[in-house]
Amino acid sequence: MPSGSERPTGRGLITNIYIRQKRKMSFRKVNIVILVLAVALFLLVLHHNFLGLSSLLRNEVSDSGIVGPQPVDFIPNAPQRVVDGREEDIPVVIAASEDRLGGAIAAINSIQHNTRSNVIFYIVTLNGTADHLRSWLSSGNLKSIRYKIVNFDTKLLEGKVKEDPDQGESIKPLTFARFYLPILVPRAKKAIYMDDDVIVQGDILALYNTPLKPGHAAAFSEDCDSTSAKVVIRGAGNQYNYIGYLDYKKERIRKLSMKASTCSFNPGVFVANLTEWRRQNITSQLEKWMKLNVEEGLYSRTLAGSITTPPLLIVFYQQHSTIDPMWNVRHLGSSAGKRYSPQFVKAAKLLHWNGHFKPWGRTASYTDVWEKWYIPDPTGKFSLIRRHVEISHTK
Repeated sequence: MPSGSERPTGRGLITNIYIRQKRKMSFRKVNIVILVLAVALFLLVLHHNFLGLSSLLRNEVSDSGIVGPQPVDFIPNAPQRVVDGREEDIPVVIAASEDRLGGAIAAINSIQHNTRSNVIFYIVTLNGTADHLRSWLSSGNLKSIRYKIVNFDTKLLEGKVKEDPDQGESIKPLTFARFYLPILVPRAKKAIYMDDDVIVQGDILALYNTPLKPGHAAAFSEDCDSTSAKVVIRGAGNQYNYIGYLDYKKERIRKLSMKASTCSFNPGVFVANLTEWRRQNITSQLEKWMKLNVEEGLYSRTLAGSITTPPLLIVFYQQHSTIDPMWNVRHLGSSAGKRYSPQFVKAAKLLHWNGHFKPWGRTASYTDVWEKWYIPDPTGKFSLIRRHVEISHTK
């Protein structure tokens, strides 16, 4: 009988080799599994860190006061339309304050009714107005619109604006929303901004397709165009040139070498090339002049229009394109009288009630044109002010 120290037979040797090979294969499988798990764990950690970094970046944007919360509303299920054989979104930004909410509603309704394009409305408002606005937008003809409600962070204006006792009205934060378009519409390359006191009678696609020259971040309607008269407001200086908005007695303004007689433009309706806007840091430039005005008082003491106009005039001096004048037929709110013929008003692509006499107020012109697009507030909070007509009689 062989002893335990004897070498195994040929068959036993093959068996031992097979067992060792099997063990090696098992170890390899285990190592592969461990490696896969390690890679998976690494990817999970990397993903977690990336999310943390993204969250940090978002917090930094929010903390810097550009725009507070992200959009709180979006209706994506509205029917899509095809434009020139393809779907295209047209971002339209409108500011909507509580006391002027009916104006924004009428503007939105008129835009939506007169186009076959895919419009997304970015409605900029303050926290207290969002619920009221949402309930209004869910009623009647407005149910099919696509929109986002964006809360505007008023902290961004700290150190950039101040109350002027010589100006009759207090500062309205939402008027500055137009300065922050790339943040309000972060993914868009192009957008339209318009005030809430407008009615659109043409297809918004035509305005959106306004050609902008290379290097121009925006296109405005100039105040010297053929459709808008050169208006002189009593006690408010010339409303159609730079001297009506800027104080040329100030050295900083004179150093800019801008001609005082240069035709101004109206910032209530404009088309923005957001790619160019970002490249040139337009928002930062506007904020710079806002701060300098707080420190040095650079705006005209008899400001001819909105407080948002002077910094825009400086930043876009001889660096802006123009829109078709029929897309900003304005001064309808400059007086209670009618300055345009019915035929001209009907032909206008966009009517603008800039001035003190708003179409939802007691004394206004062309209210019949505006009321065609107004939808009564289902909550009853907003009412038209009319001399002899009750809100129940409006369309």
